[in-house]
Amino acid sequence: MRRRPGHWERPAVVTGEAEALAEQERLRSQVDPRDAAPPPGTSGTLIAGLDVAYDDARDTVAAAVVLLAADTLETVEERTATGRVTFPYVPGLLAFREIPALLDALEALNHPPDLLVCDGYGLAHPRRFGLASHLGVLTGLPALGVAKNPFVFTHGPVGPLRGDSAPLLDGAEEVGRALRTREGVRPVYVSVGHRTSLATACAHTLRLTPRFRLPETTRRADALCRAALRRA
Repeated sequence: MRRRPGHWERPAVVTGEAEALAEQERLRSQVDPRDAAPPPGTSGTLIAGLDVAYDDARDTVAAAVVLLAADTLETVEERTATGRVTFPYVPGLLAFREIPALLDALEALNHPPDLLVCDGYGLAHPRRFGLASHLGVLTGLPALGVAKNPFVFTHGPVGPLRGDSAPLLDGAEEVGRALRTREGVRPVYVSVGHRTSLATACAHTLRLTPRFRLPETTRRADALCRAALRRA
């Protein structure tokens, strides 16, 4: 069920790895595999791009949300939030460092998004619950992840043309897709987060990459969170 800002589930306060693993397992059971994402390019649809930047010396994290019109890719709204990093760096549990600030930025939006696009992973995660899945479950919104590298997973050859892809694999299990967004340029790594399918996630990623390798959601949110961190 889609929840309105202010009615979103806030992340549980966890202080250690064991608590985080238990919370991750609890939320993972709530991932909805049914596709409720709007079709790519739908007029009136708003897509939120999310990213974070860190200042480790000050234990500070800056989160950014950039809201794009799905049909034109014009920026509709931007919001940032900064805060203290309250969870240690543990691979596979990075969402616990990022989600509090990301939710603060999301809840400051005047226009509710229809889809979340995270700079990171969803089901392409050792425990099948990356940032895109975590945020999707907490907000109830369709969510997907687009990552810059394959993390711990593998894939076969990807064709040279835009739109060519190969399964991203954990052993024999497909956890995402290596997707070529620009001819002759390294692929990106797309995975389902919540309430979307892999085919829809790839279609949105191609729609969001008209000129560059990375989605416009990621490019704009990255620039915005870095600027927010400099101001913090």
